[in-house]
Amino acid sequence: MDSFSGISVFIQAVEAGSFIRAAERLHLTRSAVGKTIARLEQRLGVRLFQRNTRSQSLTAEGRAYYQRCLRALEELEQAQALVGDGQREPAGQVRISTPVLFGRLRVAPVLVELARRWPQLEIVASFTDRRVDLIEEGVDLVLRSGPMPDTSTLMARKMGVQTMMLYASPDYLAHHGRPRRFSDLAQHHGILYGKTGGWPIRDESGQVRAAPVASRLRLDDLQAIADAAVAGAGLAHMPHWLVSEHLKAGRLVKLMPEASFATIDMHLAWPATRHLPLRVRTVIDALAQALPPVLGSGYRKTAAGKG
Repeated sequence: MDSFSGISVFIQAVEAGSFIRAAERLHLTRSAVGKTIARLEQRLGVRLFQRNTRSQSLTAEGRAYYQRCLRALEELEQAQALVGDGQREPAGQVRISTPVLFGRLRVAPVLVELARRWPQLEIVASFTDRRVDLIEEGVDLVLRSGPMPDTSTLMARKMGVQTMMLYASPDYLAHHGRPRRFSDLAQHHGILYGKTGGWPIRDESGQVRAAPVASRLRLDDLQAIADAAVAGAGLAHMPHWLVSEHLKAGRLVKLMPEASFATIDMHLAWPATRHLPLRVRTVIDALAQALPPVLGSGYRKTAAGKG
């Protein structure tokens, strides 16, 4: 029992980020946590943490041990699920990472509702456009745009297809006219994203080309681009989920709907496992119900990179 106690303290020390915060979570003293970790290191014969007066970090051995401990806990959860009556409420922590803007606008409301509905569910969400390594960073779920890698270490569920379209405000169109063909775009001003050279659009001959728009405004934030388009600054190339409210309110108009624009798959991914804990499955199911209508496409469960 002492060895299992040491493991739980070790996991809390890793996930809390410091012995002091781990002690607060476990209602122990910082000294007690330190002594427990020291005994565990002595028993294993390796150093699990690199420690100094300002910070702590896992050693390579500590990182490997942490991942093994997580898998062992997952096996215990599977055992509990097998003997449960199937009526348990989701409980415990779920760590999820999503792109910043999509996460804030479309994912966060779903997570807030889950937290309200299930009092024992703890959701830790990270909003970042950085590509997160689920295994290395201990994340349960990640929402990713683009194709999934063909790997046996991940599973994924397709949330839908993000379609990029052209939009402009009624005021801009009243002053500059409405483009109806690819060649018309050369007469318009575009609001470009960051350093991109143009928007990939299929022309009348069927060839995908960069739209020939002139641009005096480049922004590296999609929300800022949407705001600029509403203000009449030019044409904007944006996903439907970002501008749907503007379309309903008449602040933006969809342009060239018959043209062929770029599409991007969106997946929810998690580390491959034979059994998903109820807490993780609950979050997956809630997002799978809420996001496809936003993206305008269906979804299906697949092995990563295979559909």
